[in-house]
Amino acid sequence: MFSTTRLPSRTALPTFLRLSDTFATETARTTTSFARSRRNMPTELLANQKPLEKVSRSPFNVAFNVHRRTASHFACRGDFNSNPSLLICNKDSGLQSRTVSMWPSGRKSDWQKALSDAEKVVGYPTSFMSLRYLLSDELSNVAMHLRKLVGTKHPILKTARGFVYDGNNSMQTRGLLVLLVSKAAGPGGEWEEEEEEEGDEEEDSNGRSMVSGIYRSQRSLAEITEMIHTAYLMHRGVVNLEEVTSADGTVDDMSFGNKMAVLSGDFLLANACTGLARLRNTKVVEIVSSAIADMMEGSFLLEQDNQGVTFLPDKDWAIKDWTNHTFLCSASLIAKSCQAAMMLAGHRLDIQKKAYNYGKHMGLAHRLHADLLPFSDTSDPNMPFALTSAPLVLHMEHAGRAAVTDKITQVSDKSMKVDYKQLRLEVLEGPAIHAAKELCYDHAQRALAAVTVFQESEAKSALENMTRAVTRF
Repeated sequence: MFSTTRLPSRTALPTFLRLSDTFATETARTTTSFARSRRNMPTELLANQKPLEKVSRSPFNVAFNVHRRTASHFACRGDFNSNPSLLICNKDSGLQSRTVSMWPSGRKSDWQKALSDAEKVVGYPTSFMSLRYLLSDELSNVAMHLRKLVGTKHPILKTARGFVYDGNNSMQTRGLLVLLVSKAAGPGGEWEEEEEEEGDEEEDSNGRSMVSGIYRSQRSLAEITEMIHTAYLMHRGVVNLEEVTSADGTVDDMSFGNKMAVLSGDFLLANACTGLARLRNTKVVEIVSSAIADMMEGSFLLEQDNQGVTFLPDKDWAIKDWTNHTFLCSASLIAKSCQAAMMLAGHRLDIQKKAYNYGKHMGLAHRLHADLLPFSDTSDPNMPFALTSAPLVLHMEHAGRAAVTDKITQVSDKSMKVDYKQLRLEVLEGPAIHAAKELCYDHAQRALAAVTVFQESEAKSALENMTRAVTRF
């Protein structure tokens, strides 16, 4: 089931994710231009040319590595930072190598590099795990109807686009962490895996054979984890129709978007539950189900206005409350999925606990890193940020709740206006940013301490690199 990568249909992808057909058209045009330039080259130069090499196996990352040994032909270049569909051909001289990618063409961040290296370690393309289900035959029909939402502000469109246009690849890392922990821990000692024929579907669902050091059941669990998280994001996209304005779109369109969000989320969650049942491990089903319950509980702890801005809770919101809320909404699924992966391999209870601790503290450190990003980006001083993010919570602990509430104007019972510019300046001037970074370092160190139980390996190094990457700002 997981030995090959299923490509999405040609019609479903641009419809559901609003990818421009210009991208494919311009890519083909550039490739044709390069082929034409080769036909016009002298024979002696053509003999020295290397063919186009495919350098990426991701089904959504169209990449070509073009080698050059002469000054008389074109090198294909792409700049997707400002326009994902832009391809430019420029004259170059000498030996050149350039990758045309769907992601921004600038220098990769430490986090992106850590993710890229980690995917090579597990030998499995995890960047678009749940997209395989979003673009399945069932949801392809639904995707055709989502064209009605183009031009509206329904959250389901933003969620869908995030899976492709998220340059930080932060939306689809849970499955990758599960695979890395599984490979780092190795085979369990409580039962022996039997070597099975690779083509038997029953054997795949039982998970009795290993591929690249990972049991099939663990690979299934990684994909289940991504499906649960994606379903959670879809369900969070349901909007209150009573608060819809003309700027958001018509009530009929927003109502239709709600139906799509509910049905798409239910579809993914149903597939996840079916996959859990096929693992045939009641303890794993129980622990993953408890993670789903945690996510639902966390969703009801805070209230949002009609623009998606989180209201401040009525009571004082301390950093321990932030930690509890973040664990329920995000870190719980990572922690319990890592623990479940150890259960599937038959590892001892102490190994399961270490995997749980790694997932928990890695999830909290990653959330802290994300909360700090708006304060490190000075390009837009009015850029919104969560009023319950870690820096804001620490700022309230230092300066008092009034330091934040004074910057909020209540427009209505379900809407408010925030002076983000002034609030950001006050947070930057105080000790909250330093305290948030220290807290991020602390959780990262706890995550690193948890993986010391594993033997030295590429998978362990990848886990350590990803953990260290979230502490770099």
